[in-house]
Amino acid sequence: MNTLIGFGRDVEYHFARGLRAYLARVARAVGVGFESCSLDLDVPASGYVALDRTLPGLPGHDLALIWHEVHGWSAVVEPAGGGAVKLLAYLGGPEVLPSPRAVARFLEVLRVAGPPAGSFRPPVFRAAGHHEDLVDWLPVTGPEGLLRPSSPTW
Repeated sequence: MNTLIGFGRDVEYHFARGLRAYLARVARAVGVGFESCSLDLDVPASGYVALDRTLPGLPGHDLALIWHEVHGWSAVVEPAGGGAVKLLAYLGGPEVLPSPRAVARFLEVLRVAGPPAGSFRPPVFRAAGHHEDLVDWLPVTGPEGLLRPSSPTW
């Protein structure tokens, strides 16, 4: 018996849909569309949001946000011509899936204050895998395809 199917629901299917919806909400909160996002649903799961802006001190570098199921959100810069990604800061905080508004505030503070606005040490929120622990905290698709949060904090 597949342990990822519990009580009549496919956990990985709902996790993938919920993570896609969450990433779309974060993208909208930071001012880009879902076309700027990518997902990696392998373990550990992660998401990427390319931003259409740079930081004042790094004009030749593209800014992006990365979500990781163990460490949560981080901000990175990539040289425009390619090259190694440079970590700027981790959001940290109390949860691995903060509200899209909290991610947008992190990005804004980072743009104004620079990398010290976050943490340089990766937080460890949880172990990778066991996506059933996250499904109930991700947004779900409601009637007519409208997104609604499953968590009362959104």
